[in-house]
Amino acid sequence: MLDSRRGEGSRAGRRGLRLLIAAAILVAAVLALRTGGRPTVELESDLPGIGPRTIVTARGREPGRGLTGLVVELVQGERVVELAARTYEPLPAWRFWGARTAEATLEVPVGSEVTPGLVEGDATVRVTARGARAWLRGAGEATAQLALPVRLTPPRIAVVSSQHYPTQGGSEAVVYRLDSEVARHGVEAGEAFFPGYELPGGGNRFALFAVPYDLAPGTPIRLVAVDDVGNRSEREFVDRLRPREIRSDRVELSDEFMARVAPAIEAQTPGLSGSGSLVDRYLAINSGLRAANRRTVAELAAGTARELLWQGPFLAMPNGQVMARFADHRTYLYGGAEIDRQDHLGYDLASVQHAPVPAANAGVVVMAEFLGIYGNVVIVDHGYGLMSLYGHLSALDVTPGDRVERGQTLGRTGMTGLAGGDHLHFGIFLQGVPVDPVEWLDADWIRNRVSRKLDAGGSPA
Repeated sequence: MLDSRRGEGSRAGRRGLRLLIAAAILVAAVLALRTGGRPTVELESDLPGIGPRTIVTARGREPGRGLTGLVVELVQGERVVELAARTYEPLPAWRFWGARTAEATLEVPVGSEVTPGLVEGDATVRVTARGARAWLRGAGEATAQLALPVRLTPPRIAVVSSQHYPTQGGSEAVVYRLDSEVARHGVEAGEAFFPGYELPGGGNRFALFAVPYDLAPGTPIRLVAVDDVGNRSEREFVDRLRPREIRSDRVELSDEFMARVAPAIEAQTPGLSGSGSLVDRYLAINSGLRAANRRTVAELAAGTARELLWQGPFLAMPNGQVMARFADHRTYLYGGAEIDRQDHLGYDLASVQHAPVPAANAGVVVMAEFLGIYGNVVIVDHGYGLMSLYGHLSALDVTPGDRVERGQTLGRTGMTGLAGGDHLHFGIFLQGVPVDPVEWLDADWIRNRVSRKLDAGGSPA
């Protein structure tokens, strides 16, 4: 009986030993042979080629044991340049869960600004993703390549027109030629950009541009051209910039006025709470809403017609008495104390009550609705980013999409929005930048500063 028990124990021990040995062999096999899965890799570029600075995005993925490395290289001829490399800690071969880098993304700049020795010609960007290796097996690896041309020569700009004498806050035209197709061209003045357009025949381009009334002294005004890989050329062309005399005005606010305009504007402007003191509500309109309305007007320029819809000088409202001018700097007072400062970016013209408001020139109506500080407003697109605005109207006689002729009635004067009395607020904008309307009313100015230049370089369609 005792020997039988000893035999059974011996057999159980041998079985346990065999199981232990099998488990050890299994663990050893896992450690020796278990790599991660084969990684996957993607490669893309934000530009169609390499210029000053192109961003290449590389993505590697291995959800098993995780990535161990991601390398991005530039290959040009026999030369290989490592642009970026990252290493990662994978899961140990014996673990099946835990922290690892299952996916990684590298955004790598490449170009003449960041990659020494780059030359024009063909190049290849290559990304390699590596997985985890085992004792007896190498790591899984995947590679992707992207062929990109290297172009380092910027486009050339030749100025065709002459006698560029803009006034601060005013407008003008410039005609120029480019030696190649580009992605973006036009005039930069500080943060403002005025895109250029083609003139038919001869390959010339032109831009209607403005000098913002608040452009800091010394800020360059220049033609720019940028190709599709970011090579950029600049050319200064302004012969002389005429300064503008800024007028100042003081506006004393009354409770009666604020109590009239604030609720009326709030009722038609989503987002205005109508809470707080009367002064706070007015300031939210005079400052915050004013800025938002200006952005709305600027956004309309994106859809401007690429044709010249107007001809000849613009028309002023007949018998309109000037009550305020362009770029007047206003200080707002309440109870004798200053509470705000704003700039008046148009002309206020008063005539008889509910006087008819004519279109200053031919164009297409792009807005006819209530717009904050302007009240009921009509905005007419004259093409190539040039627009006219008519504010504070009591009635609107047109709708968006209407084609209007010079002198056609758009509506009637009124006192909607931030108007203290019945009048027209008349403004001119270039690519959303307010400019002095007086220039566009002057036949000689239009002929010398716009028409002759465009005619000499070709006529816009």
